[in-house]
Amino acid sequence: MSDTVPYRVLARKYRPRDFDDLIGQEAMVRTLGNAFQRNRIAQAYLLTGVRGIGKTTTARIIARALNCIGHDGEGGPTIKPCGECVHCKDIMEDRDVDVVELDAASNNSVDNAREISEASRYRPVSARYKVYILDEAHMLTNQAFNALLKTLEEPPPHVKFIFATTEVRRLPVTVLSRCQRFDLRRVSPDQLTTHFSKIAEAEGAEFEEEAVRMIARAADGSVRDGLSLLDQAIALGDSGQPINAEVVREMLGLADRLAIYELLDSAMKGDASSVLSQFGEMVSVGAEPAAVLHDLMEAIYWTTRLSVDPKGVDFAGSSEAEQARASKLAGQLTVPILTRAWQLVSKGYSETMTAASPRLAGEMALIRLCYASNLPTPDDLIRRIENSSETKVTPSFSPSSKRGGGPNISGGSQAAALIAEAPEVEPISSPAPAQKPTERPVDAHFPDFESLVAWLTNKGAPRALTLLRRLRLVAFEPMRIVYETHDGLPDDFRKKLREELVRATGQLWVVEEAKSGGQLSTADLEKAADDKIRSHPLVQAALATFPGSELKLGRPATSEADTNLFVPSTRDDENPDVVYEDDFTLGEEWEPEN
Repeated sequence: MSDTVPYRVLARKYRPRDFDDLIGQEAMVRTLGNAFQRNRIAQAYLLTGVRGIGKTTTARIIARALNCIGHDGEGGPTIKPCGECVHCKDIMEDRDVDVVELDAASNNSVDNAREISEASRYRPVSARYKVYILDEAHMLTNQAFNALLKTLEEPPPHVKFIFATTEVRRLPVTVLSRCQRFDLRRVSPDQLTTHFSKIAEAEGAEFEEEAVRMIARAADGSVRDGLSLLDQAIALGDSGQPINAEVVREMLGLADRLAIYELLDSAMKGDASSVLSQFGEMVSVGAEPAAVLHDLMEAIYWTTRLSVDPKGVDFAGSSEAEQARASKLAGQLTVPILTRAWQLVSKGYSETMTAASPRLAGEMALIRLCYASNLPTPDDLIRRIENSSETKVTPSFSPSSKRGGGPNISGGSQAAALIAEAPEVEPISSPAPAQKPTERPVDAHFPDFESLVAWLTNKGAPRALTLLRRLRLVAFEPMRIVYETHDGLPDDFRKKLREELVRATGQLWVVEEAKSGGQLSTADLEKAADDKIRSHPLVQAALATFPGSELKLGRPATSEADTNLFVPSTRDDENPDVVYEDDFTLGEEWEPEN
């Protein structure tokens, strides 16, 4: 029975043998070439980059370059190792005793580091340099790194270290400072496409250009990942038939690129029915829901790039039809709308990756995108408010639940929620909330602060008045209040005051903060008056005459409730004119007023 040569995967079969075979790392090759020419060879090198980019392969090439002796056995370190001398062959076949390659994930203890330090004291057996290659160097413990530091800083002249890692941030700075660092770049899709096409041709496989492009994009800059996918595609294709994009798309679980732009177009038009139908078709033909959202993010990215920098966009690995479709969308959509779409899809992608039902999570993300497309952007809202001084917002409170959902600006759109954060609300027309027969729509004007307080008192707005008691007024204009911040106010005082004024007056208010310049608040004046009474000699004498007695002033007991707006009151004799803390729960827990 004849011996058969075992199959070698493409990633190993086409591993680079010298620096000329490396693709996409021209800067590193040029730097190393100059260093070897000038005999400025570093004592330690650090190679970083994503998985499959060629870190370990590069380390082996450097080891060969350091130990190559040339065809005649008289050569020195060279950037172009001959590949024929004994050291080149032994290193390529991983059997050179002077080139020690260690997996730091399994040799990460301090004892392993001490063994390296001890062994480095002895000269190489036959090679010029003893080279230690530590793969996945970030897996070494801190103690192991500390054990290597002295040897790494002052190694014997015959020893070189090469570290390879995908997580350079996990390496101590004391190690980084002792190494010459090279960041291996992701290989561009165009370079990968050319490289994979050559390999496919050498393997006797025929690919459509679009199919190779899809593999190059899926590789995400990693040569090894791309070669693994190319290997899989060759095995998947029918013998004698070219491997087309449909085969690769099905293998990768991807969606049609042009269909993704159609999906984006439909979503930006708010056509939820069409979006769900398109999404369902993509999933039914084998596309993963998360992969669809990932491709949608890429489409949004390229469209945004075209909007902000049409001349600087490089559609690597994309067809002319995709570029034309993205250009058309870029002319229809603004950058604020595209950035909001990116945020929504990005969040949806994260949810889909962890959801129990990825398809349902993907559909919900797309529905959110459709309905958000009809909302104005924040800058549009601000512009409309600035251009309309008569803008009013009519608050309505849902009576359907006892603790119901907080203030809801009429119209029910998500734009209404912006009132809680910033004065960015557009006028929204909708049926007015149910009113008592004696009530009339609010149409009040407040020329000064006193008129506002008087109006709120007559209307009966205890929450707003309770907040205004502690307000140190700096400036007042119609629909605008500036106050001085101080320690007696809760952190969200500005938000609460704005919500209460909108709720009470039905008009939009701008509330701003200042660090100084405020007048004394009502609470300040009351405290000063109380202190003056308590310090009166007669009061002091009375308190001294009757030990244990307390002085109660004739003002409604509001100070206890106002001291901390988050501490519930335990009073039994509740005063209807005072807002106690168990009633003073803002936001979602407020009950509607009857």
